[in-house]
Amino acid sequence: MMNFTAFYLTIQQVEQVCLFQLSWGQGQHLSVNVTYPENLTKLYQEWQNIYLSFYKKALRGKVANMGSLAAPPIDWHARLVQAEAQFLSEFHHWLRSAELFEIRKQIAQASKQNQNPYLDIFITCSTLTLAKLPWEVWEIGTEFALESSQIRIVRTAKNRQGTVTSTQGKYPHKARILVILGDETGLNFKTEKQAIKSLNAHAEVTFIGWQPNKNIDELKTEIVKTISSQIGWDILFFAGHSNETNLTGGELGIAPHVALSISELEPALITAKDRGLQCAVFNSCNGLTIADKLIDLGISQVAVMREPIHNEVAEEFLLRFLQVLAEYKDVHHSLILAGQYLKIEKNFTYPSAYLIPSLFRHPGANLFRLQPSFVNEITEKLIPTRKEAIALSVLLIISLLLPVQQFLLQRRILGQAIYRQLTGQVATVATPPVLLVEIDEDSIRKAKISNPKPIERKYLASLIDRLTANQAKMIGIDYLLDRHQEASDSILAKSIQSAVNSSPKPTWFVFAGTLNKKSQWLRVLPNIANLNWSLEGEIELSPGYMQLLPDHNSPSSPWSFSSLLTLGHKLQQIPNAPQPKLDSQSDFSLQMRNFLYRQEEDKKDISPIFTSLISKRSHSQLITVLSYQLNQMWMHPIIDFSISPKQAYKTIPAWQLLENKVISKNLPEQIVIIAPGGYEEAGISQDGEDNFSVSDFPAIKYWRDQENPINQSQVLTGGEYHAYMIHHLLTERLVIPIPDFWMIGVAILIGKSLSLYLLPSKKSNQPQSLIIITIVTGIYGLISLQLYISATAILLPWLLPSVTLWFYILSAILDKKSDE
Repeated sequence: MMNFTAFYLTIQQVEQVCLFQLSWGQGQHLSVNVTYPENLTKLYQEWQNIYLSFYKKALRGKVANMGSLAAPPIDWHARLVQAEAQFLSEFHHWLRSAELFEIRKQIAQASKQNQNPYLDIFITCSTLTLAKLPWEVWEIGTEFALESSQIRIVRTAKNRQGTVTSTQGKYPHKARILVILGDETGLNFKTEKQAIKSLNAHAEVTFIGWQPNKNIDELKTEIVKTISSQIGWDILFFAGHSNETNLTGGELGIAPHVALSISELEPALITAKDRGLQCAVFNSCNGLTIADKLIDLGISQVAVMREPIHNEVAEEFLLRFLQVLAEYKDVHHSLILAGQYLKIEKNFTYPSAYLIPSLFRHPGANLFRLQPSFVNEITEKLIPTRKEAIALSVLLIISLLLPVQQFLLQRRILGQAIYRQLTGQVATVATPPVLLVEIDEDSIRKAKISNPKPIERKYLASLIDRLTANQAKMIGIDYLLDRHQEASDSILAKSIQSAVNSSPKPTWFVFAGTLNKKSQWLRVLPNIANLNWSLEGEIELSPGYMQLLPDHNSPSSPWSFSSLLTLGHKLQQIPNAPQPKLDSQSDFSLQMRNFLYRQEEDKKDISPIFTSLISKRSHSQLITVLSYQLNQMWMHPIIDFSISPKQAYKTIPAWQLLENKVISKNLPEQIVIIAPGGYEEAGISQDGEDNFSVSDFPAIKYWRDQENPINQSQVLTGGEYHAYMIHHLLTERLVIPIPDFWMIGVAILIGKSLSLYLLPSKKSNQPQSLIIITIVTGIYGLISLQLYISATAILLPWLLPSVTLWFYILSAILDKKSDE
């Protein structure tokens, strides 16, 4: 592999012979003598004369009298295109001569093996005649099937006495640009001023120049002092008239009929160079001797026009040049793209204009470029490549698909269940907080119920009587009682009222309610239960997610079935809490809410009992509510099925409850839910609506297989859902899932940073890096598993963020291998 990025080509002319001397690497050298074609100078002069005739108005330099032209109108555009073609044909034919084959071959071979984006050829010409030729269009790699863009031709001066000031790591400030506007006679700098001002976001721009009635001596002094200013400049722009001179290094027209020679500015330019001046751009005519002199002084790079340049061409060139420069490209790249713009986009309007710009550069200098701010630099580096954009779009879209989220969430919860058991973090509970009385198929058959939809009220009454006899004090009925059964409604009402009126403490009832498809509230019939002494909760479920409590500012919003059972259970532990009374004249739910909010406001000692109910986690947060608009469930607490069902509830078939005289000594401390037990008709709008497939919740299946392999039920009932939610509220177990979408964003930042900065460049270190990243990914996984189980109860997603991180790592490694 080549370990250099430049060749140095010196071209000397002695009469009709040109000596091409190529040097590179560690002293390698190649010399070739080539005859200079007489016709080349003639064709160049013809092209130059026609070029000046076409652009004879508004040139940024003085042109000698070319003589009178023929009277008839002449199509100078067509003649210029023809003259350019003939001139360049002869120029390319000379450069493709057999004598130069070894030089072309050596450069092409180096370009093929070069690891850098570009191979620079520094050209030095011994005479002005040679320097006037457009060496930048030399297509060195064409015959070797190389892209011409891989080889860049840049010029340098014969004499380079001044030393280049090192600027590496020296300029954390915004780039400083000095703009000198010279003689504007016949010109217009308005467009250029606006273009340069557009750099204000990237640089500090200062304008100086001639103004009408300004004293010339003061103007000269101002220019000299400003150039050598103590603050220092990074780049110098000049716009106006300029010309070549033999002894003074060129001259700049700073005012009408007034010029400053480069030799007069030499002390100021040397001071400016020592204070950081790296680049100069002369958007003016005939700048070859100017560039030679500035490079000789030690200025790093100088962009000039080798020929007179039309005002409009100068404007178009500068606009495009500054646009590319503002994209943080280097000066050479900016000049090349500006030239290509003139050639491709503007060649019909401004023929041959692309041949005029040239860049001179000191071989020991780095190319100047504007430096982005820290934020812009980071942002630019984080912008994904096309491959990254495609892969990340796929991952981000996947992370936003609710079915995919639900699938990944439940598999993660399965992982958490396994982790709990393997690490011995399964709590032992003597009596679970919920007793789930299930009216299953066996119960229906034993009771000889022909159609369980709707469920027979007599049967519900018998269950309530049995529970009341065993001192149950909190009963939830997970059945809609919104339709009349005249023969048995009164029987059920009598059983309920008898339980509420029991002593020493009344039994609390929470009934099921929900909205139908017409947004009408379906509620318990008033002849069965009065809401002045009973409660009614929403039974609608969001599979996998908790039902949240309404906001304090929305008192009319219904509470969920499970939260009312939890609240009632906790209120029963407080002596002065509201109790259900058959003669109550006010809404019992409102009494409870008011009492709860008073506890929160007063901060009384009993408030810890309600921690889970008054915590922010149990209420809808702004970010969660906003995510609903995007069809997302961001930070909505989930149901933690990684907890064994035995910890949350105990099930008993309804028929067994009726047949056993003694149920449980702890029934007064438990919450009882009477619910469908998985029979096919269970549901509101359609049969089986209350039955969820256990395959959608693999953690439940895992626990059933572990605790009771005989249980082959494929159903998770709505009652079991409610039991889990009650357990979470009672134990303050509300797990907040961090969205995959967010964590993928974090993984993008980490992965991109690792691929840009931390991955070693040496192949030998790549296995070590992979091992380290694998370990880090594993540690993150263990932390996320434990964080989920801990009191913090945060679910950090692992799979998609890890895939994102590894995509960046593997892409970086594969890209490096392909570059080797």
